[in-house]
Amino acid sequence: MKYEKYESLLISKDALEFKFISEGPKGEIQKVVQFIETENPDIYNLAFGDLMTKGEVNDAVKNDNKDRNKVLATVAATVYEFTARYSDKYVFFTGSTPERTRLYRMAIANNLDELNVDFEIYGVVLINGLYIVKPFVKSVTYFGFLIKRKKD
Repeated sequence: MKYEKYESLLISKDALEFKFISEGPKGEIQKVVQFIETENPDIYNLAFGDLMTKGEVNDAVKNDNKDRNKVLATVAATVYEFTARYSDKYVFFTGSTPERTRLYRMAIANNLDELNVDFEIYGVVLINGLYIVKPFVKSVTYFGFLIKRKKD
């Protein structure tokens, strides 16, 4: 992505967890990105949020630390890192609110040409209780997103 990102990533040995510090007017806020295997072993859920004192991830907090693009670019960097190691896996993600899902859609759309070089990108829609996966289109509202690293 064409945005500045946080360079100090703490990466677990299995590359399933990434930690970094958001820096802004609200101070330093510990962030965490986790890739969690779903019922389908080919799909990992991307969980992202603030790291709380007991180790849980709070994906609903809105701390407005004025570094949104830098945080999103850092999360994107974790996806690059994860899929470099697990290139045969899909990553699913959605926002904790419709507004956050829209933000993710806009971030994908704004960087689509660059992302399409390395990833297959799909939107997931919910129709009559069924999740339908379709190639990503900029103007469509999605429930979530599914991506996979392209083969070299």
